[in-house]
Amino acid sequence: MKLLLVHDAYQQRAGEDSVFEAERELLISKGHRVAEYRRDNEEIQSYSALRKLSLFGRTIWNSETFRALVGIIDRERPDVAHFHNTFPLISPSAYYACREEGVPVVQTLHNYRLACPASTFYRDGRICKECVDRGLSRGVVHACYRASRAASATVALMLAFHRWRRTWTSQVDCYLTLTQFSRRQFIELGLPAEKLLVKPNFLYTDPGVRKGCGEPFVFVGRLSSEKGLRTLLRAWGNLQTKTPLRIVGDGPLRTELESLKAAGNLEHVSLEGWKPRTDVLEAIKGARALVIPSEWYECFPMVIVEAFAAGVPVIASKLGAMAELVESGKTGLHFSPGNASHLAATVEWALSHPEEMQAMGRLARTEYEQKYTADRNHTLLMEAYRRAIAQHELTAKQGAEPLEVVPN
Repeated sequence: MKLLLVHDAYQQRAGEDSVFEAERELLISKGHRVAEYRRDNEEIQSYSALRKLSLFGRTIWNSETFRALVGIIDRERPDVAHFHNTFPLISPSAYYACREEGVPVVQTLHNYRLACPASTFYRDGRICKECVDRGLSRGVVHACYRASRAASATVALMLAFHRWRRTWTSQVDCYLTLTQFSRRQFIELGLPAEKLLVKPNFLYTDPGVRKGCGEPFVFVGRLSSEKGLRTLLRAWGNLQTKTPLRIVGDGPLRTELESLKAAGNLEHVSLEGWKPRTDVLEAIKGARALVIPSEWYECFPMVIVEAFAAGVPVIASKLGAMAELVESGKTGLHFSPGNASHLAATVEWALSHPEEMQAMGRLARTEYEQKYTADRNHTLLMEAYRRAIAQHELTAKQGAEPLEVVPN
């Protein structure tokens, strides 16, 4: 197959960037011809003040992107264009370039940006869907994107404009959601159910199964409010034994967590900062269990799949994607999100039931082998591309007129 992959990389490297690169390498390894159109949000740092001001309009419609993609499509003639992130530099104008050139479009929905300026459905320490229930202006009022009303207004206007133009329903042939949970969210938002397929993320390289069961529990991720780290430390303060906890990662909550650790005399908790991926995998393999105390929906925590591949069970909040990916009593355990007492009790159970936890680790490895390998992901991608081509042809047969392109 000839494929065009489109992605706007984040200023701070995110999971979407890793997924994009893994899928690109997978497709190339399977013999597909792959062309790319990539932008990097890091380039915004070098913009002049005037160019930064112009970013407002180009977030809504980027004519430069439109022309560039038309040129790439004319040269490469791809069978399908697969989009990951288009915000803010690429913009939805890219879909219209594909439509004008007759190329089917697949869009992976890595987050909830289509309905939430912050992309997370999370605000002020709680799940928030005000922009769904009361309109996108709520995200502007609360300055949800980058704590800026101006920046939030830009995102809200982009979303409102493309809702009005029916971009999301008319210009994309197939959407990929990462879980059934997120698929249900997008159906409630009005995306056509027949265009929404579930394709989870995957590991391009199998890290291998751990040897034996480690003693510490481990958290891996960004140290930020929505990750539930305050709950995690409160839970560890409630444990009857000084069970070691390794916290791997960095972020804006680092200083506060250091203070909470000192105040709680949690010398058995180690804040280890950022580590390269090889060290992260070794930390997971050396753990009794991975703990994910997130208090937002999470779209697809890759660290769950890494733990499963290593044969490590996961203790996770019963919320959003985590409630779906981790089957309590089979591949890990659930606890009530934000409930430190329940998390502590769940950890105590894990400590007192080592054989059951090891059995869950073995089932977690089976889950990885059945759902999250590179080969399985390639099969799902091919199904999605065929679905997009069929939907594109159906739309053409029905004589749907493409919406007028916004002029330069």
